[in-house]
Amino acid sequence: MRSLTETKGSARIAACGVLTALALIFSYIEFLVPLPIAIPGIKLGLANIVVLVCLFLLGEKYAFLINCTRIALAALLFGSVFSALYALAGGVVSFAVMALLKRTNAFSVCGVSMAGGVFHNLAQLTVAGFLVGSAQVFYYFPVLLLSGMVTGIGIGILATLILRSVRHTQA
Repeated sequence: MRSLTETKGSARIAACGVLTALALIFSYIEFLVPLPIAIPGIKLGLANIVVLVCLFLLGEKYAFLINCTRIALAALLFGSVFSALYALAGGVVSFAVMALLKRTNAFSVCGVSMAGGVFHNLAQLTVAGFLVGSAQVFYYFPVLLLSGMVTGIGIGILATLILRSVRHTQA
């Protein structure tokens, strides 16, 4: 049996389709089951587990495609124009940061994920600032910085465990 990193052509496309569906399911779960905390805008980012695993296994191109497709489908299925703007800004900026940090080989999966969580929140706050026409939204950044770090580390730990399992299975 060939590993995911060795698959070519239509098999890789099919794998990306399955992984996109998995990321979309994680997005839907977060949509259905909000966190039991009274702080608006904080999510776990479960779909980022799939994006991180793909980034480290399949590379930037496929991970970016899965990320953007999941964001677009989630916005169409259970979002709005504004949620699509926030999600796209956060998703693209956080992915760019994660891809750059991964290229350096200086950061663990958890470090890459944590930076992605922080920059996701920063990008969304920037969009909010433009939409409401005020920089006062950045007073909320310390809360989002902490939540991005905590959730990013949690997602990074889960992605690390999955990557170890996949690599162990392939060995």
